Amino acid sequence: MTPANPRILPYGEAALGEAAALIRAGQCVAVPTETVYGLAADATDSQAVAGIYAAKGRPSFNPLIVHVADMAMAEAIARFDAEARALAARFWPGPLTMVLPLAEGSPIASLVTAGLPTVALRMPDHRAMQGLIRASARPLAAPSANASGGISPTRAAHVAASLAGRIPMVIDDGATTAGIESTIVDPAARRILRPGPVTAEQLPGYGGGATPGAITAPGQLASHYAPSKPVRLEAAAAQAGEWLIGFGAIGGDDTLSAAGDLREAAARLFDALHRADASDREAIAVAPVPAHGLGLAIRDRLARAAFPRA
Repeated sequence: MTPANPRILPYGEAALGEAAALIRAGQCVAVPTETVYGLAADATDSQAVAGIYAAKGRPSFNPLIVHVADMAMAEAIARFDAEARALAARFWPGPLTMVLPLAEGSPIASLVTAGLPTVALRMPDHRAMQGLIRASARPLAAPSANASGGISPTRAAHVAASLAGRIPMVIDDGATTAGIESTIVDPAARRILRPGPVTAEQLPGYGGGATPGAITAPGQLASHYAPSKPVRLEAAAAQAGEWLIGFGAIGGDDTLSAAGDLREAAARLFDALHRADASDREAIAVAPVPAHGLGLAIRDRLARAAFPRA
């Protein structure tokens, strides 16, 4: 059971050891970076990542930034071209996130990338986050450690107030230095997707905003995260030629959660859609998912997957 108030432990070996044990057990912990406090979980474990969404009350499956300790870990996750390597050499460790193609065999859970073929990657410049990555021996997905829609936390007390009753622990290493989230860039397109501590002046030749017609961040298009086959929602049973993804009492060819567990359903969503798309059926049907909690996020992504396409 998650305590009413998270334990706040000062940075040190004891705190890192306890936090790493929680990470390896599939839980979330809050930890400072040089930008803001992050809500960290094992980026290779879809159930653990689903816990981030549950704790934050995040309204949609936005791709999450993955934090790594070194280039060896980074190169196991993503593919680096010459431009990306130049940026890493100049700005890593530091407050720069790069959106890069997933490496072949990348261990990152599909829930982290929201089903996209790219991953947002950062090497933080903070002893607490670096220490936790190394102690847990895992790349860590970590959005800001606050309830969705709230002010980003720059102190441990901000985290505790925002996420009381939702997480077990916060590592306290004082106020963050940057105080705003990292700059996000797309090296292939040479574009700044989100401004931050690494400024446009430090990135000559980079434009601003998303490349027209391209998905560079979540929620840009009504049709998004979409399989190649038509998707029918709120299905109580499969029709002819459909692969049915069930939920709860409604079975099917696959299920998001036979137990009706929304966290399990969130963790399984993108994998289930991939399996359905690879099946020999002509279309996909999905059972109803409740419109509360994580169910709202699941329904949001399913609605985008089912949006009519020309």
